[in-house]
Amino acid sequence: MLGFVPPLPQQPGRPPSAGHMIVCGDDALARRLAVELRYVYGERVTLLLPPGRDANSPETPLTQRGRAAALFGRMSAAMNRAGNGGGTTGGSGATGGSGDTNAGVEAVRIMEAPEPSDDVLEEAGVDRAAALALVYDDDERNIRAALTARRLNPRLRLVIRLYNRKLGLHLEELLDQAAAVAMPGIDPALLDASTTVLSDADTAAPALAATALTGSSKIIQAEGLLLRAAERPPPRPGETADPGLCTLALLSSTTNDPAGAEGSDSSGDEAPQLLPDESAVAAATGRGTVVLEAVSRADPDRPATRMGGRGAPLAQVFSRRLRWSALGFAAAALALVIASLLTTEDTAVHSTYLTLLDLLGMNDPAEGAPPARQIIQLLSGIAGLLLLPLLLAAVLEAFGTLRTASSLRRPPRGLSGHVVLLGLGKIGTRVLVRLRELDIPVVVVEEDPEARGIPLARSMHVPTVIGDVTQEGVLEAAKIRRARALLALTSIDTTNLEAALYARSVKPDLRVALRLYDDEFATAVYRTLRTAHPGALTRSRSVSHLAAPSFAVAMMGRQILGAVPVERKVMLFAALEVAGHPQLEGHTVEQAFRAGAWRVLAIDATPPADRTPDLAANPPYNPDGDAVPPPSGLVWDLHPGYVLRATDRVVIAATRRGLAELLRRQRSVVPRR
Repeated sequence: MLGFVPPLPQQPGRPPSAGHMIVCGDDALARRLAVELRYVYGERVTLLLPPGRDANSPETPLTQRGRAAALFGRMSAAMNRAGNGGGTTGGSGATGGSGDTNAGVEAVRIMEAPEPSDDVLEEAGVDRAAALALVYDDDERNIRAALTARRLNPRLRLVIRLYNRKLGLHLEELLDQAAAVAMPGIDPALLDASTTVLSDADTAAPALAATALTGSSKIIQAEGLLLRAAERPPPRPGETADPGLCTLALLSSTTNDPAGAEGSDSSGDEAPQLLPDESAVAAATGRGTVVLEAVSRADPDRPATRMGGRGAPLAQVFSRRLRWSALGFAAAALALVIASLLTTEDTAVHSTYLTLLDLLGMNDPAEGAPPARQIIQLLSGIAGLLLLPLLLAAVLEAFGTLRTASSLRRPPRGLSGHVVLLGLGKIGTRVLVRLRELDIPVVVVEEDPEARGIPLARSMHVPTVIGDVTQEGVLEAAKIRRARALLALTSIDTTNLEAALYARSVKPDLRVALRLYDDEFATAVYRTLRTAHPGALTRSRSVSHLAAPSFAVAMMGRQILGAVPVERKVMLFAALEVAGHPQLEGHTVEQAFRAGAWRVLAIDATPPADRTPDLAANPPYNPDGDAVPPPSGLVWDLHPGYVLRATDRVVIAATRRGLAELLRRQRSVVPRR
């Protein structure tokens, strides 16, 4: 499927020059990141991979080096086609009449080593590198390598992949302190030793969770505010589409065609258009759009909710049959009390007392009493006989609930409108948390009972089915017939595809989102599923494709607010200082907009001394207290004639190449000792 790609030359005897970037990893994210840095940002890259075949895909005939070479070859061919096509679009990242923005940049240098040891990192030129990305799937290996790299080069910019969030915060502080101690007295403005800890699972989870929602909303957070980007279908004849605050993208022309496909970077003219201008939006009839729909305040760190509420309510402790039986017994007792009131002259309290005694068999026989009283006593005795098995059943069910409180919950019988989530690895666990934060009912299917996300599913009382999703009956146990969507997020493409095909055979109109790595494979799958089920929505996403831009921007010394998938493309949201960007400084908001590259969405009106360093963080206030949250300094209703000043900080939406051009122009070389 990848075709023949000549191997890239390995250059062990040729040490890299200063200012290059090193990527160390053992999976698809490392290869994607190297592609991003080399072919989007034009950087010189050294890629360090483990030797031998990919341990995660033993059936794949290509080695790690071969898979990387194949990916680089396809990207290089795509770049050559774009360059030979003549002319460049706004989103190409080229300036003036230049063709390839990577002209003069040597090919990726590939090294193989089992561990990023001192000798290996020195051979890769870590002492002269500008940045190092450690994206191994093992957190411990990344931490060891980061400590080694910081010792070898205190000025090095580190980007580390960690799944553990708390550990990541402490590691950032530790490595930055180590850099400051190693270079006492250095000007902080010249200190080029920043540490960024990212998680590919956290980056991709919001986009993956959004595919399970009707309307395909995407959420980006900035200074406690939520940017909501929503997909909208093409308007009907005679209707006018609501552009929202602005139009972020035009969906591909084949999105509504059963034989069409989700567009990617290799889709040509049929691909989605990111950040179109007004004329392109007006001319794009019959195409769906992604618009910036609303801006609202975020809830700070709202915890994920547990399915079924807090504690152990009656609905979870006692079965429905037992509850109905108890209700019927209570109704019978009430009827006996009323009958006693109507047939005797006793008070209500005394009649209730006598009825309860009769039910419990604690009263004397009503000898010499009126017939009505004797009949009521007989009926009460019969009803009392039913009380004993009812109490016994209640005790047994209560003990059974307590015994299984620590075990996984099974899908309830009446569950419907839920999302079936396949896989509880790193990605699936983060997506589960995101779905529960949105109060979406979920049923999880996981083959490994010791998977990473099983304890979380147990603590959140999420219904879980343990079994191989490819086996018959597993998806039925997850109530797939009454589900609203299927998220197939295992690490094996064929497993995800098999689950999707079987689910569609059971429920043809089921919404399906697949985790697929390869664009060509994803296109073939999409077309087949759309042709077979034109009325159902199908989406495919690549975790490494969603996460790689965030890691690449961090390698350039910046952080993005979020990434929004538009079919198989990615649009980035970032906060930038206007100073040092000639494309922005001194221009109006309207003049600064470049179609297909970037658009200014908001301006931070907060004085520079009072600004929050990280716009993606929530503002520091207590949501449970009486204090009113501080107003955001971001101004979203921008006048097109506002002139951007050097002291301004702006929030922009950009394509990968557009953001690369902005960051590439601002790069400066820091003198090394």
